[in-house]
Amino acid sequence: MKEIQKGKINVQTENIFPIIKKFLYSDHEIFLRELISNAVDATQKLKTLATTGHFKEELGDLTIHVEVDKKKKTLTIRDRGIGMTAEEVDKYINQIAFSSAEEFVKKFKTKSEAEQNAIIGHFGLGFYSAFMVSDQVELITKTYKKGGATKPVKWVCDGSPDYEMMEADKKERGTEVILHISDDEKEFLEEYKIRELLKKYCRFLPVPIQFGTRKEQVKVEGEKDKDGNDKYNEVEKPDIINNTNPLWKRKPADLTDEDYKNFYRELYPMNWEEPLFHIHLNVDYPFNLTGILYFPKVKKNLEIQRDKIQLYSNQVFVTDSVEGIVPDFLTLMHGVLDSPDIPLNVSRSYLQSDRRVKQISNHITKKVADKLDEIFKNDRPQFEKKWDDIKVFIYYGMISDEKFYDRARSFTLVKNTEGEAFTLDEFREKIKESQQDKDKKVVYLYATDADEQHSYIHTARDRGYQVLLMDGVLDNHFINTLEQKLDDTIFARVDADTIDNLIKKNDDKLPSKLDDKQKEAIKPVFEQAVDKAKFTVIFDNLSEKDLPVLITQPEFMRRMKDMSALGGGMMGMGSLPDSYNLIVNSNHPLIAKLAGETNEEVRKQLAKQLTDIALLSQNLLRGEDLTRFIRRSIEIL
Repeated sequence: MKEIQKGKINVQTENIFPIIKKFLYSDHEIFLRELISNAVDATQKLKTLATTGHFKEELGDLTIHVEVDKKKKTLTIRDRGIGMTAEEVDKYINQIAFSSAEEFVKKFKTKSEAEQNAIIGHFGLGFYSAFMVSDQVELITKTYKKGGATKPVKWVCDGSPDYEMMEADKKERGTEVILHISDDEKEFLEEYKIRELLKKYCRFLPVPIQFGTRKEQVKVEGEKDKDGNDKYNEVEKPDIINNTNPLWKRKPADLTDEDYKNFYRELYPMNWEEPLFHIHLNVDYPFNLTGILYFPKVKKNLEIQRDKIQLYSNQVFVTDSVEGIVPDFLTLMHGVLDSPDIPLNVSRSYLQSDRRVKQISNHITKKVADKLDEIFKNDRPQFEKKWDDIKVFIYYGMISDEKFYDRARSFTLVKNTEGEAFTLDEFREKIKESQQDKDKKVVYLYATDADEQHSYIHTARDRGYQVLLMDGVLDNHFINTLEQKLDDTIFARVDADTIDNLIKKNDDKLPSKLDDKQKEAIKPVFEQAVDKAKFTVIFDNLSEKDLPVLITQPEFMRRMKDMSALGGGMMGMGSLPDSYNLIVNSNHPLIAKLAGETNEEVRKQLAKQLTDIALLSQNLLRGEDLTRFIRRSIEIL
């Protein structure tokens, strides 16, 4: 009869196990990560002892085994690591975890859920996460020989402060943890569920983890089937679920571009698009950080790009919500970060205030900027080719991160309506002479839709002016950022006014062919042709080559409207109404003809037709007004 040691864990305040269950209630699956991590630690410690000569036996197979037995309702994690003596079980299981139990209980009860998450990691309770899903936990362990044979130990606890310890019948060194899964957690007896969790939390752990077997077709050397083809036999092999030597742990010099692409496919098997670039991180001072980050093709919908960076600590998966660890704009990247300097159990508020996390965040930002700068300098044609796929990412960074703006300034590109790419400084030099107004302001003309604003772009190009195409999802915000940074710069959308008003070269304007009396006489005719609540009729002395009537939307009012829409109604005003200018070219022959027309109906019809053409060019003529315009045009023809 083996001697059984019975004891009671000293918890005077209250039973700590319900608190453990409450703590991880919304994330109870994490128990498997904790137990597998313990098994990996035990294995790694044994390998270290072997390396230093303290362990002189054969290491043998160090594979960690995970087994499910639905009949017995058990889940077992078995390792062949360092193991424990009875004294070590008493010290590390019975005492250490509960040495601060009363303090833990006291702190836990007074904190928010997020703060509770930060506390628990400091009390060594990872092993006890097993009780979140178990009615009873058994621990059977045998250590390696240290100056003589040591007896294996069995420890049993049902989730109360009472436990039992006795001698076990274990022959091999190592530890096995047997969880008797409770009825309300029986999903953890399903093989698919355990496999899913192992793939999620343990797919890159440094020790092989076997879960069941898989069938594989193996070629039989020297044998053919009846059709003369190679013969294959179906063989059952151990199913190792993890990659023990992931790419980020290897030296960049030993890797090829194809290796990085293959690893990307391993991370994201459902993503068929190739990444654009990658960055291999390897830092050992003043903190430890390794990883690989990929630049994906950023879609217009930014949200679907997030939660693609996986955070690990010593190859143990922590989270794919890395806000606070990396700047917001970097969450658009994909890949892996691994840092033992980031604690496993921490709340996000704790992360954001942690000095090391801020250092890591700043370093990643710098490395990303350095990589982009390197690509730009070494292969600008390739960089320009991929610009449209990464510009949202870069603009987002420049808008939201001051340091990234400073670093990215040299390689950030803009494109004109002809598709030519320039750095910000190159474009400024190109337009400075031709597009500098009389007040020494450099005017950046831009279009947001090359088709809808084609006539305005054409007019600007005829004057010898460059027009930027800013049609991206963040381009308007980027324009606002640049205006704040560049004091002597004005951004003006090409349809915000007549080109001569947008770029005021001097005070000399063309004389008007209509006098003030003629303008006053025909102004009401144009006002009747449009909605007076939306349109303001303005006369301008343009050239005969310019259009007789054109529509402009003032830059200030359009931006106010965009901001209002973005904020869901600014300052409680709701959505601002549309506001346009109807510009009448007082020097166009058709306007002169209209002014000289004595038949009031003909005058109204001509004004309406010219106005509708201008509206049509801006896609503002719809419904019944469009139908009438078409019929009127046919009648005129």
